[in-house]
Amino acid sequence: MSEKTTGIGSEKQELRKRLIAERLNLPDRMGRAAALQQVMRIWLIGRTDRVIGAYWPIKGEFDPLPALHRWKEDGELLDQPQRRRIGLPVIDKVHKTLTFHAWYPGCPMEEDAYGIPKPKDTEVIVPTLLFVPCVGYGPGGYRLGYGGGFYDRTLATLQPKPHTVGLGYAPGFVDDLEPEPHDVPLDAILNDKGVVWPVGMG
Repeated sequence: MSEKTTGIGSEKQELRKRLIAERLNLPDRMGRAAALQQVMRIWLIGRTDRVIGAYWPIKGEFDPLPALHRWKEDGELLDQPQRRRIGLPVIDKVHKTLTFHAWYPGCPMEEDAYGIPKPKDTEVIVPTLLFVPCVGYGPGGYRLGYGGGFYDRTLATLQPKPHTVGLGYAPGFVDDLEPEPHDVPLDAILNDKGVVWPVGMG
């Protein structure tokens, strides 16, 4: 590994730490979360997806599950022949990828190897739309994650590739975020102010 690569890695690690600390200490996080729930619900109105993958929030992340539960209930009210389903990630330790298992409110849960709750013994489902948490995000739809590469490896294996949407709060925007060669931009990013990627959609 070159010195330059090592330097980029340590800089990103410091940036991650700073952004997580700032997010945990946001004085108006509850208000921002309520605003992002609304943005997400409106954004979902135009989508035809039946299976959506999301995540269990940690470290002050935005919780997408209330909006998704409402989306699922709305589908039932519309009496659609194919019911809407929500999946949460389960880590494949061997391949270091994620599979998505069906989740619903009250679903039995257990902790994974990282101490994050996951659905217990529910079926594997394949999302066509994937909401991913952003530690930070920058111009061009690039996301800063936790550095584990789970989403990148998962997206390389999922067929067909799902539409990817980042979720984060407005202070998580990093205007000089430098993507690395292997980084793939998200299809969309939503924050508490609206749609921030693609540009012009907010």
